[in-house]
Amino acid sequence: MNNLLDFPLLVSASSLAAMWLATELGALFRNRVLPLAEGEQQDFDIVIPATLTLLGLIIGFSFSVVTGRYDQRKNYEEAEANAIGTEYLRADLLPAPDAAKVRDLLKRYIDQRVLFYKSRDAQTLAKVDRDTAEIQNELWSTVRTASAVQPTPVVALAVSGMNDVLNSQGYTQAAWWYRLPTEAWGLMFAIALFSTWVVGYGSHRRGMAVFQVLPLVVSVSFLLIADIDSPRRGFILVVPQNLLSLSHSLE
Repeated sequence: MNNLLDFPLLVSASSLAAMWLATELGALFRNRVLPLAEGEQQDFDIVIPATLTLLGLIIGFSFSVVTGRYDQRKNYEEAEANAIGTEYLRADLLPAPDAAKVRDLLKRYIDQRVLFYKSRDAQTLAKVDRDTAEIQNELWSTVRTASAVQPTPVVALAVSGMNDVLNSQGYTQAAWWYRLPTEAWGLMFAIALFSTWVVGYGSHRRGMAVFQVLPLVVSVSFLLIADIDSPRRGFILVVPQNLLSLSHSLE
């Protein structure tokens, strides 16, 4: 299920086909299996708005969740760039050899963080993660050695800044892992299928073009939700603008 959700267009197309089929089956069920008796249509007309309202609420809630996660990924990118930039300046507080090494490592670290945001291939991303972890170990080892040799409050400030750099990467990674739960997607699909079936059942005949509007609109909503919720496969991606700007300024 998670692999399917990584491809927003596939989510939209499959949901559109399923809901179109549910609409047709609903109309077929009314015409051949259980037609509405005289006087039942008015009672049934109450069910359709209630079902569609519930579907709209679920879609709205899901959209709110994924947009919140998207904003969180953007905010953490900004926080990460700020932490790296601050530590680059605090490197002056370290002994000269260590300061030069930290600056060089931070420049390489920024390049890896930019690749993290731009990479879509799993193998490339795995290499980025390995290189990032290696540079992080070197950075921490350098400031730890400097603090052991010269344990002053000034050096401790540089150590604290490096801690912020490492923590910001962890927060970013967590924000990219947390996505809309599969159970929420299953609930949306189930309610959407039932809603389109009910709309088809409420129609008088199959194949009416007006009743295909609902599957189309809902599938477009699913496309938007899946696109925003997919950090690497969608069209709406987080651009590491702050990291790129920082990289250019350090050059």
